[in-house]
Amino acid sequence: MSWGTELWDQFDNLEKHTQWGIDILEKYIKFVKERTEIELNYAKQLRNLSKKYQPKKNSKEEEEYKYTACKAFLSTLNEMNDYAGQHEVISENMTSQITVDLMRYVQELKQERKSNFHDGRKAQQHIETCWKQLESSKRRFERDCKEADRAQQYFEKMDADINVTKADVEKARQQAQIRHQMAEDSKADYSSTLQRFNQEQWEYYHTHIPNIFQKIQEMEERRIVRIGESMKTYAEVDRQVIPIIGKCLDGIVKAAESINQKNDSQLVVEAYKSGFEPPGDIEFEDYTQPMKRTVSDNSLSSAKEGKPELKFGGKSRGKLWPFIKKNKGATPEDFSNLPPEQRRKKLQQKVDDLNKEIQKETDQRDAITKMKDVYLKNPQMGDPASLDHKLTEVTQNIEKLRLETQKFEAWLAEVEGRLPARSEQARRQSGMYDGQTHQAVTNCAQDRESSPDGSYTEEQSQERELKVLATDFDDEFDDEEPLPAIGTCKALYTFEGQNEGTISVTEGEMLSVIEEDKGDGWTRIRRSEDEEGYVPTSYVEVYLDKNAKGAKTYI
Repeated sequence: MSWGTELWDQFDNLEKHTQWGIDILEKYIKFVKERTEIELNYAKQLRNLSKKYQPKKNSKEEEEYKYTACKAFLSTLNEMNDYAGQHEVISENMTSQITVDLMRYVQELKQERKSNFHDGRKAQQHIETCWKQLESSKRRFERDCKEADRAQQYFEKMDADINVTKADVEKARQQAQIRHQMAEDSKADYSSTLQRFNQEQWEYYHTHIPNIFQKIQEMEERRIVRIGESMKTYAEVDRQVIPIIGKCLDGIVKAAESINQKNDSQLVVEAYKSGFEPPGDIEFEDYTQPMKRTVSDNSLSSAKEGKPELKFGGKSRGKLWPFIKKNKGATPEDFSNLPPEQRRKKLQQKVDDLNKEIQKETDQRDAITKMKDVYLKNPQMGDPASLDHKLTEVTQNIEKLRLETQKFEAWLAEVEGRLPARSEQARRQSGMYDGQTHQAVTNCAQDRESSPDGSYTEEQSQERELKVLATDFDDEFDDEEPLPAIGTCKALYTFEGQNEGTISVTEGEMLSVIEEDKGDGWTRIRRSEDEEGYVPTSYVEVYLDKNAKGAKTYI
């Protein structure tokens, strides 16, 4: 089968068909382009979706991802991000392996098609020229033959006429011979032209056109093969990412299988466990006893002994603690508003954070010290004195952080039961109780014991609450006299007393000392009659009055 022999007379139809083939190829290219755009948009939407549901850093959402279900969801988001990446790979490969390649091929195909049909038209024009030459030679031969016949007839007529002179007859005869010779020459030219035309026509239909049409056929078949190969590539591009997409899906399945409901339940326990024992039975309080008792010393003392329990409801309030409405005010610095177990976790986290900050500041101090040593050895590199201010500032920051750490470690030790009693330092740092109230809490801390998990027994909670309430009751009737000043002090640095029990001071301010440092790093001072509190001892320069009662020599 060859277009040159089968379609020798279908030049125009072949021209239309090959143009249609190029249009089909361009349509396929457009299809692949739109597919790549869809893949890119799909990948972009998947990435945005994954990013939208990613937990925000340093937020509450990030803490929720400790649960296995949330971890599995996070793994799903990460796998979807990789899944989106494979769709981007599909788009890139289709663009490079199909679209770009076919667009270049289309340009080459158009050029080749143009060249082939140009040769075909040139051959057509040549055969048409030959045909015109043949027609012209044929008409000339026909005309000369007719002229020769008329000249012959005219000669015969003149020769038969007796009235015509011999000269006229001879002239007519010569004219007839000339015309006859011209006819013979035209005949010979027509015959030669006809032979040439037949030769050209044979070569046109059996050589030129078949060769041109064969090239066009091969060109068209290459186009068909090329579009078929592109369709295979189209499928292979998808097939190549299937294993990776499969791994992404396997990762999602694996993440789902890693969900452990028991582990999540345990995490809930660790997150919200209070450490308290469940409330026990509420005892019956017999209010008829005062009516039955006799007026005697024993009954009077019994009434006094039972009075705190009746007035404050120590056991009842101790047992109903979990159901009492919580105070929604500002969170105390020592997290004393939290249950023991949660308080321990918060304090431990705070201590860890402070230790990290201390390590960071220490590293900075070491770096500045090394730089200062380098400057001392090589003065041309810098002035060592320029680093003194920064070194002092960093050292002060370290001291502040260490004091802060000691404060939280004291609270943590108290919660964990490492301290036998609440120390004076903890009392000053928390600033929650003073006077007799602090003594009550200290006694409570001495009497209580902490279980291994940091919880408290019912009896211990009730005893602690009873003592605190009783102390508060006594404070209403006792007017504590202000402590006398035992000296003065000058603030070396500005201190912001943000915690309860502390007092703010500004650099250079003079204040009265009413209680010196007892080894915990805090000094109690007074600004006026109604304004007193604790400040870090390292922040003030103390001048004690040796004549004051209870004053010690300050070194």
